[in-house]
Amino acid sequence: MEVEPHTHFLSGDEFLLREPGFAFYYRKGHGVTVDRYDDADPAEEALYLHGSVYAAVACINGLMPVHASGVVINGKVIAFSGPAGAGKSTLVAAMTRLGFPLFCDDTLLLAVAENGLATCLPGHKRMKLWPDSVELTESVALDVVSADYAKYYVTPAGGDVAQPLPLGALVFLEPGEAGSEPALIPVTGGEKIARLDDDHYTRALFDKVTRHTRAQRFALHAALAKHISVWRYVRNKDKDNFWPPIRYLAEALSDMTAS
Repeated sequence: MEVEPHTHFLSGDEFLLREPGFAFYYRKGHGVTVDRYDDADPAEEALYLHGSVYAAVACINGLMPVHASGVVINGKVIAFSGPAGAGKSTLVAAMTRLGFPLFCDDTLLLAVAENGLATCLPGHKRMKLWPDSVELTESVALDVVSADYAKYYVTPAGGDVAQPLPLGALVFLEPGEAGSEPALIPVTGGEKIARLDDDHYTRALFDKVTRHTRAQRFALHAALAKHISVWRYVRNKDKDNFWPPIRYLAEALSDMTAS
């Protein structure tokens, strides 16, 4: 059948994605097949493989994706979540500059046990930053991601970790008022459960695979909330005062995960 660009199908253990220049097909146990058309931009292939395809393959194999970027502090994963533009990758790049290794960029994969305990599985290590974030975080810009996506790949200054680890905390990034001091605020009770109800496309794929009812989705989030430490990090995104809030956060998270 003819599949239009920007279209995907997910059914059972199969996933098909059609994007300009490419078609990606995955079937559990058979790997990913890529068709490249005449108008394919080779630089964009990795974007799809590390994005929609990566998330779909994870879901089909029983893993739960979370829209987050993470570093490792004291042997635990600290994952930063928030909508596009919240500064997840910029924050993580800065944290790696302070010596904390990268765990994942943009998508965190969780293996969730029946009791709600979650183990973080390491993701791909190609970080992407806008030019101003490269400068702010003192990163070294490598290749441009693609002609239509002017982010740069960067190497995490603190190295990376490629082994499963426990989740130390899930931190949601929120903007603060101009001139305000940074604050790390605990999330508890029902808000904690609600915060896990992600509306990112990766969770839409997860829901399509699991076919959870609303009650089952709530039960999953409630089970996870028992074991996950959830926080809000509210800070003023002042480029002229970039590093002090980062150092504050690094110290607070180091103290939190020390025990």
